[in-house]
Amino acid sequence: MMSEPGEALEDTEPQEGRGPEPNTLEEVISGIGAKVRLMRTRKGYSLQRLANVADVSAAAIHKIEHNGMVPTITTLMKLASALNRPVSYFISEEEEGDKPAVHTTPEKRRSVFTSIPGLELQSISGPYGRFFLAGAYAEVQPGSESGPGPTKHPGEELVYLLEGELCFEFDDETVTLSPGESVHFRGDLTHRWHNPTSKPAKAVWMALRPI
Repeated sequence: MMSEPGEALEDTEPQEGRGPEPNTLEEVISGIGAKVRLMRTRKGYSLQRLANVADVSAAAIHKIEHNGMVPTITTLMKLASALNRPVSYFISEEEEGDKPAVHTTPEKRRSVFTSIPGLELQSISGPYGRFFLAGAYAEVQPGSESGPGPTKHPGEELVYLLEGELCFEFDDETVTLSPGESVHFRGDLTHRWHNPTSKPAKAVWMALRPI
């Protein structure tokens, strides 16, 4: 299955991401607990509630959150799944720290991986896990499409067209965007999109990440 913009943005990560340098390993490990605690409280989970959902003991989660133990990869995978986050979120190094506002200049845009031919995404939003809204500058080549059939996923999408033309097909409606127009829809609505013209389309593509 191809990864369309809404789904790709839900797991926004640098395409050319590399593991942390050795001298940052301690910082990455010490940051795991804080991220687990942050995501647990955001979801409104008690220690016991997360323990039940993740199948990890409450005592172990408490130790992890307070840097009293380093989770095994199996435990981290369980916690990540229960908190609806990729494992990479818990072990990635974030340059912006815990700043409540993230300023992204054009040269700082990160490539967002997508398997759709002819689609290029560059992130314009803050780190995954700290923000619920994700956004990208999208360039869609002529003939590029979301896939051979319709798709749906959690969350919402909002697309504002800058240049060119994009066509969105829903269950009982087709919307063709011209520059300056937008379309906003729930991800659980069956949909597909394509660029029907001979010119590239450029858009700001937003997605609300599942909480």
